[in-house]
Amino acid sequence: MSVSNPATGEHLGDLPCAMPEDVDAALQSAQTAFVSWRRLSPVERSDLLRRAADLTRERASEIALNITLDNGKPVADALAEVLNAAEHLEWHAEEGRRIYGRVVPARSPQVRQLVVKEPVGVCAAFSPWNFPFGQAMKKVAAALASGCTIILKGPDESPSAIDAMARILNDAGVPAGVFNHLWGDPDFISRRLIESDVVRMVSFTGSVPVGRHLAALAGARLKRCTMELGGHAPVLVFDDADVEPAAALIARLKTRNAGQVCVSPSRIFIQRGIYDRFVDALVSQVRAVKVGDGREDGVQMGPVIHARRFQAVQDLVLDAVALGGEVLHGGGRQGTLGHFHAPTLIANVPASARLMQEEPFGPVAALTRFDDVQQGLARANEVPFGLASYVFTQSLRTAALVSDALEAGMVNINHSGMAHPELPFGGVKDSGFGSEGGTESFDSFLVTKMITQM
Repeated sequence: MSVSNPATGEHLGDLPCAMPEDVDAALQSAQTAFVSWRRLSPVERSDLLRRAADLTRERASEIALNITLDNGKPVADALAEVLNAAEHLEWHAEEGRRIYGRVVPARSPQVRQLVVKEPVGVCAAFSPWNFPFGQAMKKVAAALASGCTIILKGPDESPSAIDAMARILNDAGVPAGVFNHLWGDPDFISRRLIESDVVRMVSFTGSVPVGRHLAALAGARLKRCTMELGGHAPVLVFDDADVEPAAALIARLKTRNAGQVCVSPSRIFIQRGIYDRFVDALVSQVRAVKVGDGREDGVQMGPVIHARRFQAVQDLVLDAVALGGEVLHGGGRQGTLGHFHAPTLIANVPASARLMQEEPFGPVAALTRFDDVQQGLARANEVPFGLASYVFTQSLRTAALVSDALEAGMVNINHSGMAHPELPFGGVKDSGFGSEGGTESFDSFLVTKMITQM
């Protein structure tokens, strides 16, 4: 498979495709390693993961540059991704020491009752191209800290990060077979892994349709799974919001990684009294975003990942305009080289437009008025997605009411703070189930065993 730079079209290299024997070798490798890895002291596992975190920081600049080459995001954003992944490694290394059971008082003094947590076994993980190092590391860190071994199918579009991850874990001293990774046809690899009796848990980050497919495969075999799927994040800007900081933050979040972020704000609902002022501020902020090759100084937004993604975003824009939407900024291609879509804001987009119903996964957002809290909440909750949401208000009462009523796994009030390893990251409704980060990160990688003894 060919790998290219989305900013220039330059050919970067080729990836090998796994054959059936390669997948089977990974399964055997992970199964063999699990026998000893699960019995390794949590302190020893922690030490290995902390060493991997140190190596990640040492190599962060090189990893980030390669992510920019095969993914397109600015180097500064890629570097932040790698350093955040190092934090996840370090946090899971520490929390892995504290996977505790409990003693349950028995009804008879002759009986001892224990509850223990044990690693589920070999895990199959599938990670996306938009955060090729960070998303994969969330899965790897939780699995390894839990005492599981893992087989990772990484993103073929942006593969350099996974190669770097494998080298880091190897150089840190993680035993052979604990971490395995494969390239190739996603449908073939996912089926062969999930249908294998060796795999006991499935972790996926990606689109809703693919997540449904993989969850069905896992469910048919009664295998536990975590699904971090798509989002269509609403923003509620109330009349009492602090306009300029709110507009600056939304512009940054919308153009981050060219909008190819599952928590990217994409439906911006603005209370009528502040609508014009906020729109003017947001357009001004978006207009100032520097778009270009992520290796250039000062670039804040790079290209979308490939031509198919560009066309998907453009189709949503054209549909919204055809239904009466007004383009306030952007709307189409920027430049002549690479897959650059201009950051785009569209006002007066009707609820029937595809942009209001489908995750854009690109640098485009719809702007819409609302009158009161209940109307704003109804609009925010009207789609089947429920991942991230954003609220801007100076009222404690409004903040409490809205945070309780939003159908989302994550609510950000007057800022954005979802990437920290100590916090659970996950959604509800079609956005999936299970969390990555926080103590909840371990839930799907552990099984509960009750022991009663006389």
